[in-house]
Amino acid sequence: MTLRERAETAELAKSGSVEVLRARLIQHQVLGDFDLSWEGIQSMPHREIGEVLKIFGIKSSGSHKERRQRLWLHLNFDSRRMTIERLAEIDREKLHELCQFLELPLTGNRTVLMGRVAGVLTSQSKGWGRIKRSLRRNGIIVSSKNEEVIINRNEEDLIESENENKKIIPEIKDEVSNAALEDAHDSLMIGFEDADFGVQGDILTIQARVEDLDRMIGTIIKNRDGAWGEKEIDLLIRLAIRRGWPLKDDRVKQRLSEVATNIAEIKGADLGRITDLETNEMEHINRIKHKLSLVEKILSEEGKD
Repeated sequence: MTLRERAETAELAKSGSVEVLRARLIQHQVLGDFDLSWEGIQSMPHREIGEVLKIFGIKSSGSHKERRQRLWLHLNFDSRRMTIERLAEIDREKLHELCQFLELPLTGNRTVLMGRVAGVLTSQSKGWGRIKRSLRRNGIIVSSKNEEVIINRNEEDLIESENENKKIIPEIKDEVSNAALEDAHDSLMIGFEDADFGVQGDILTIQARVEDLDRMIGTIIKNRDGAWGEKEIDLLIRLAIRRGWPLKDDRVKQRLSEVATNIAEIKGADLGRITDLETNEMEHINRIKHKLSLVEKILSEEGKD
C-alpha cells in the first residue's frame, strides 16, 4: 500500500510531498492521542516534545523554544517550499502570523518580520521536514522481537491499553461560575489601589481578559492530567505573554499566578501533583518505543511519488 493509498484509507488529505504525507500519517495514526495544535505544542514539557520529535524522525535536541518551533514547522509546512527565498513572496500579514506562531517579536515592518522568520529557518535548517529512515538513535532502541509484536497489534488496542494504565485524574470543570470569575476579577486589583498608573493599567487589562484566563487554565490542566503547579503556572505566563498580556512587572505576574491557582483549584485541579509523565519514566519510555515501532511501519511503506 502506498502512502497516498494509506492516507486515503485513513480519510486524510493526500496532497503534498512524500515527506509531508509521512508526517501527516504519523501525526494522525501514531500520535492521534497527542494534542499537536499550536496550543498543545506550547503545553508540552521539554522532555515530552523531544520524544515526539524523535517519533517524527527529525532533530530532537535544542532548547524548549527551538523544539516547539521545529515541531510546528514540521507539522504545518513542506521544508522544500518554506525557504528563505520564498519569504520574499509572503505579505506582511502572513509574516506577522508566522512570527506569532514561531514565538518571535511582532513589531516592525515587513522587512524586519521577514528577517526574524528567516533567522528561525536558518537556525532550524535540515532539522525538520525530511524524515530519517533510521529511528534507532538518541538512546531509544526498538528490538526486532518487540517490533514484530507491536506492529501486528491493532493501533486501537495500543491506545486502549495505554488508557487502562493511566492514573484516574480529577474531573475538570470547563468553566467556573460567574461568581468565581467576578471574585478573580476583583482579586487581581487588591493591593494595587495605590500603585502607579502603569501597573494599574496592566491589572485593568488583565481584568478585562479574565474569561480568557479561565479558558487557558482549563486547557493547561487537561493537557497536564489534572495537575497544577509551578510548571503549569510558568506555561500560563508564557502563553499570556505571547498573547500580548502586560506582564513585565513581577508584582503583576505574581498576582496573576495567585489568581490562576485559585481558579485551577475551583476547576478541580490537583494542586502541586507531579504528573504521571514525570513520575513513571519507564512506562513513558515503553510507550515511546511502541510509537516508534508504528512509525517504522509507515516509513517502510512504498510510495515515493
